[in-house]
Amino acid sequence: MRTVLDVCCGTGLMAAALTTLGYRVAGVDASSSMLARARARLGSDALLIRETLPDLSIDGVFDAAVATFDGLNYLRPTQLRSTLAVLARRLRPGGWFVFDLHTDTMMAFAAANPVVAGEAGGHRYTIGSVVDVCARTCDTRIEVTRTGDGDTFTELHHQYFFTDGHVQGALVDAGFRVVAVTDEYTYEPVGASSLRATWITRTSREDAGDLRRR
Repeated sequence: MRTVLDVCCGTGLMAAALTTLGYRVAGVDASSSMLARARARLGSDALLIRETLPDLSIDGVFDAAVATFDGLNYLRPTQLRSTLAVLARRLRPGGWFVFDLHTDTMMAFAAANPVVAGEAGGHRYTIGSVVDVCARTCDTRIEVTRTGDGDTFTELHHQYFFTDGHVQGALVDAGFRVVAVTDEYTYEPVGASSLRATWITRTSREDAGDLRRR
């Protein structure tokens, strides 16, 4: 059975989908509350560990790793580089790593639309963003109100927009090669209108072996 490491697994949505397809999945996340919801979804036997990147103490070598739903956007540039190096040591030679990141188009959209509001699924929401284009950061405040009873919750997010050059350099240094960069989990190549890029990468056999011997 193929093994997958779900990095920033959150509530376990991706892990559940991969398990249904027959993969053996281990999940790591920094949030205890997220992991509790993931365990409720995946069952008590699921391997779920609280880890804060770039720390990754989970044992074993995996066939593939995924980091989806904006998980890596919360890392600082130095943390992203360290995380990629650590992940390379957790993958078999030739193993796959698939992850998504915001694009410059997403940064421009957030800067041009500092407040986005609407209603969906019985909830009213307001998303306020403060973008620092020079620092390539975004501070976001999300407020959601349930229309039925007025219950409200708020989330605060601090994310980074990485340049393609930084990502590519960090991948190469970690021992990955880029197979493709697509438009948000499609087969279409990333383009000028893409808000999210999906990076499909693979460890080189020589580099991966060297990394694991360190």
